[in-house]
Amino acid sequence: MNQLSPGDFVAPDLNEVEGAIRAATDAILAQQQPDGHWVYELEADATIPAEYVLLVHYLAETPKLELEKKIGVYLRRIQGAHGGWPLYHEGGFDISATVKAYFALKMIGDDIDAPHMARAREAIHQRGGAIKANVFTRILLALYGECSWKDVPTVPPELILLPRWFPIHLSKMSYWARTVIVPLLVLCAKQPLAKNPRCIHIPELFVAGVPAASPRAPHQSAGWSAFFAALDRLLKRVPWPKSMRARAIEKCRQWTTERLNGEDGLGAIYPAMANSVMMYDLLGYAPTHPDRVLARLSVEKLLVVREDEAYCQPCVSPVWDTALVAHALMETRDDAAQAAVARGLDWLRPLQVLDVAGDWAGEKPGVRPGGWAFQYRNDHYPDLDDTAVVVMAFDRAGVAHDDVAIARGREWVEGLQSRGGGWGAFDADNSYFYLNNIPFADHGALLDPPTEDVSGRCVGMLAQLGGGGQPLADGIAYLRKTQRGDGSWWGRWGVNYIYGTWSALAGLNGAGLGPHDDTMKKGADWLVAIQNPDGGWGENCDSYRLDYKGHEPAPSTASQTAWALMGLMAAGQVDHPAVARGVNYLKATQEADGLWSQAHYAGGGFPRVFYLNYHGYPKFFPLWALARYRNLKAGNSRRVEFGL
Repeated sequence: MNQLSPGDFVAPDLNEVEGAIRAATDAILAQQQPDGHWVYELEADATIPAEYVLLVHYLAETPKLELEKKIGVYLRRIQGAHGGWPLYHEGGFDISATVKAYFALKMIGDDIDAPHMARAREAIHQRGGAIKANVFTRILLALYGECSWKDVPTVPPELILLPRWFPIHLSKMSYWARTVIVPLLVLCAKQPLAKNPRCIHIPELFVAGVPAASPRAPHQSAGWSAFFAALDRLLKRVPWPKSMRARAIEKCRQWTTERLNGEDGLGAIYPAMANSVMMYDLLGYAPTHPDRVLARLSVEKLLVVREDEAYCQPCVSPVWDTALVAHALMETRDDAAQAAVARGLDWLRPLQVLDVAGDWAGEKPGVRPGGWAFQYRNDHYPDLDDTAVVVMAFDRAGVAHDDVAIARGREWVEGLQSRGGGWGAFDADNSYFYLNNIPFADHGALLDPPTEDVSGRCVGMLAQLGGGGQPLADGIAYLRKTQRGDGSWWGRWGVNYIYGTWSALAGLNGAGLGPHDDTMKKGADWLVAIQNPDGGWGENCDSYRLDYKGHEPAPSTASQTAWALMGLMAAGQVDHPAVARGVNYLKATQEADGLWSQAHYAGGGFPRVFYLNYHGYPKFFPLWALARYRNLKAGNSRRVEFGL
């Protein structure tokens, strides 16, 4: 471990820690919604607000000029020093985000000769022009007539008619890919043109003679890529029978409508929602048609509008936020906090999905529903991560194990365990890795295989409830197997190895692995070794790169420091000097309102493609870590009693 002598740190004053806990608790209690839940902003990059602007003009809706103005302010503010737009705070240039942001700003009315537009245009030219953007961006450009459909991989709508056993099938893709792709199949087949009443185009972003981006993305193998590229060329020449094409489009429409999900939208994620709106428009649905109205409303509900600026969220996270806040507040042992938790759990209870066998049932038809979704409603797509965290919260609150919230939640989690012992986020055994080589999958995020962070949460849930049996044993084995040589674990849904390592250590501690277990020791050693000189921890989104060689120092953040602290405490290291230094870092960086802030992104969407800034993370995770530290230092045991 990091060799820190007693002189290298000052032991935190528990009275001061108590004061920090009190201030943070009061602040978070004040943020509870009237109906009992918590929800914080969920911010991505420039692409979603830019796409929102372009969607309005694609549909020829009357734009809200004040809203457009505020989105413009937001887009200009997050432009990078490199002239383009990054995927996360202080990230590198991303050509796809930059093309969309430039297009949206021009649509809003920015002069293309304005300095910020000229810098963006030059940066795009230096990288070959807009045609080098990713597949989804080129589809948007084709919809606006900016590039040819020949520059877009072919995905025929007949895909939806294929039998389940076929190697390329929607069921073999992740939930987010399914919901985005199905309405997009209709758009790509019919190839409509945006109405675009302002007649705004971006020919200046293209470089003459430059071909489209390579059909082979960095993550794709040469053999598979060549095969699928040849298949794409063949599909572009196939004269599909009109009757089959009509049947496929109708099946896409039915599929989408069945999963429309009310005003929470298809898949409860922006890209799928927006595609469903455009699909309905293309199929002749009037703006007043109930399905189109719901789809369009779902998009509008993602907007965050402030006094001076606005942006569109990729989705919302109320179930996730409420469940995590509940854990943090229960850790405080404060009477008012416990009352607030009870209200939060009352809000969560009716959101359990008990009567909808979603897409996950195709792989696990014998399993009864019982999970929770991430958003307000997403009944076809509950997820294992939310479900495990919610079930553990109910258990911590003293709810009986035969209560439907716990019993059915546990049953669903156990039922969706994958064959290798781990858990994916939304499906079981969604590990058809060859599909990441199709041209359409240049983002490399087509699948939902088991991951270490979700598996750590599920292991923790089973262990906390007791009697985990073979599913728990298999989960432990999966986590032992996936630990990296340096002691860390990968984090799929949080950045990155700090998140994954906390998740795994928390679950394994719940399962009874003690501080002297080699797996636990290695994980703790890694966390101590990467601590920053200021006492905090930080990790950059670049850690997801394909040629990752090991941790590289990054600025400390409140949320990642809290994860590292909770990981070390789960590994039995509450008395280690590194923990004391981390606690002191959180005390020193607590702000006047009792909470913490951070600009750096700590949420994973799609590694290397899409990242998330959970505005709640630097608020409730530090509180959780400080309260746990106080409890362990003041108690008779140094062992964390819970699976999270």
